[in-house]
Amino acid sequence: MAITADMVKQLREATGAAVLDCKKALDQFGGDMEKAKAFLAEKGLATVQKKAGRAAREGVIETYAHPGGRVGVMVEVNCETDFVARNEKFLTFAHDVALHIAFHNPQYVDVADIPGDVVEAHRAEFLKEAKASGKPDNVVEKIVEGKLDKFFTEVCLLRQPFVKDDKMTINDLLSASIAEMKENMRIGRFARFELDNEAGDDGGDED
Repeated sequence: MAITADMVKQLREATGAAVLDCKKALDQFGGDMEKAKAFLAEKGLATVQKKAGRAAREGVIETYAHPGGRVGVMVEVNCETDFVARNEKFLTFAHDVALHIAFHNPQYVDVADIPGDVVEAHRAEFLKEAKASGKPDNVVEKIVEGKLDKFFTEVCLLRQPFVKDDKMTINDLLSASIAEMKENMRIGRFARFELDNEAGDDGGDED
């Protein structure tokens, strides 16, 4: 099957992989888009895991103000080198993260950032509700875990569906960016401010 430029473009937009990698994947799988996506996703995950331990001390503090000025966001996005920190694609990623925070109002970067007492309070609440249903203990446990997972998705930035494409999470977007930039990247601290909200909302690491 002849691999067209449109096919390569479609795969690149879906995966964030480099043009040459997209072309090779399509060639390898005879133009099968789904198999090529799966292959690139696996390759990208391997890249992310390989780079995860590398220090990411460069980056940007990205800001976003919603039209009308009632909502504003500051987010720290890190990478390994100042060269990548000036890259347009990296800056676009940082902007997209800030935009997402403005719209979806996460409270934490990921589950590890949630205080243990907050998690346990929600677990106790979900357990009480599940037991009230009269279902067997093994079913109750599954219900509690399901509700906790839903709670994590609601409040954790990395687990939320991306505001521009709900077929991927922010973590998926981050992983694709790491694979494309070929550097470790991380989302650090963020703060979200909204008029009529005295305390504002913040999240992320305090390092």
